[in-house]
Amino acid sequence: MSSGADPPPATVPASAGHAELRFDVHTGTRTYVVASRQERPNLPDATCPFCPGGLEAPEPYEVRCFVNRWPAMPGGRCEVVLYTPQHEATFWSLGTGGARKVIDLWADRSAALGARDDVEYVLVFENRGAEVGATIAHPHGQIYAFGFVPSVPLRELERGNVFAEPGERLVTTAPGWRAWVPEAPIFPYALVLAPDGNVPDLPSLDGAGREGLAAILVDVLERLDRLFDAQTPYMLWIHQRPFDGGDWRSARLHVEIVSPWRAPGVTRYVAAGELGSGVYFNPIAPEHAAQSLREAVAPPGGSQR
Repeated sequence: MSSGADPPPATVPASAGHAELRFDVHTGTRTYVVASRQERPNLPDATCPFCPGGLEAPEPYEVRCFVNRWPAMPGGRCEVVLYTPQHEATFWSLGTGGARKVIDLWADRSAALGARDDVEYVLVFENRGAEVGATIAHPHGQIYAFGFVPSVPLRELERGNVFAEPGERLVTTAPGWRAWVPEAPIFPYALVLAPDGNVPDLPSLDGAGREGLAAILVDVLERLDRLFDAQTPYMLWIHQRPFDGGDWRSARLHVEIVSPWRAPGVTRYVAAGELGSGVYFNPIAPEHAAQSLREAVAPPGGSQR
């Protein structure tokens, strides 16, 4: 599936989809309480549900999306995006052409969900690896459609989405795009990918912009795997303009990628002193992280991992 039409519905269990949005007056935090997600399976059965012929992909496909049968929010607000029918693939192994198909689907679904009267923000994201909670190895991501603008992108919008010149923290470029390590990242290895122009959201990306995003995503995600010579766990999310009809002139599309690893197989844990204070202590200098990622390239004429 690659159009903006409604995705195929999943057969949602009767107990799924019951979520209560709560607001903490002390911290200002919004939290969905979704007790039904305790019932979802941690691991699939012997067969992968995302492979062609599986539970969620009964027919052949190139890219596909469907409503999550174990949603974190009710009302068809949570979708799963399958990047490829190839179970052993990675995002970067799809190449620019395969990545472009995923980006087109992200943009189509952002527009379709954003057009709903009850949706104000569309978050595209991926959790890759058991270390960050992924329960199925098949390459996939998710989309959440919120009825409000979540606090993290809202703070960015209120600050104006200002990006400092990366200087020596620049990692790589693609036509119309740059990728760099943030100046003060929480995680040991983190990246920001942003277009050179002021593109506000995924649907606004033209063909060249989508090609550039595909190329730079393939580039940096391969670098992460080469950096540790392993399928590196990461979290990826895309911030874009809210779909609430507001005048968000500062909105600028960008991708953020973080990995919890500080060395191969060694996780950097966020500790109580950090969570309790909101001040973080990173064991990897951003400039060193950027240098390591710049050097993590395939040798000339070398084969893919």
